[in-house]
Amino acid sequence: MNDTAKITVLGRRKEATARVNLITGKGDIVINGLPIDKYFLRETDRIMVKQPLVLTNNITKFDIIANLTGGGLTGQAGALRLGISRGLIAVDPTVKDMLRKQGYLTRDPRMKERKKFGQKGARKRFQWTKR
Repeated sequence: MNDTAKITVLGRRKEATARVNLITGKGDIVINGLPIDKYFLRETDRIMVKQPLVLTNNITKFDIIANLTGGGLTGQAGALRLGISRGLIAVDPTVKDMLRKQGYLTRDPRMKERKKFGQKGARKRFQWTKR
């Protein structure tokens, strides 16, 4: 890897999409222009985002600039984790097995089911009346 590497990858989970830039730096994580502590208020989401960095001992080696869209906050955190994992593989392919074993490279394919015609929602029907 050269001195100032910039890797751009895409991560998705459910309806959320994360465009992630990994830049050689000191460990700052900026999401949609905000620091990670201001964007993800829940500690579990912040832990989820940092898991691949902690596992590969890269927590202070890369600055991460991410653009998140769609879904909810937890879905966005999962998409960001997948994006970071893919970026780390682009930098160092030897960590792939480690990340795969932890499940950080598995995309969560669940999506919202579409509403069907003649129904109130995806599964819910209109109330049936006998008379």
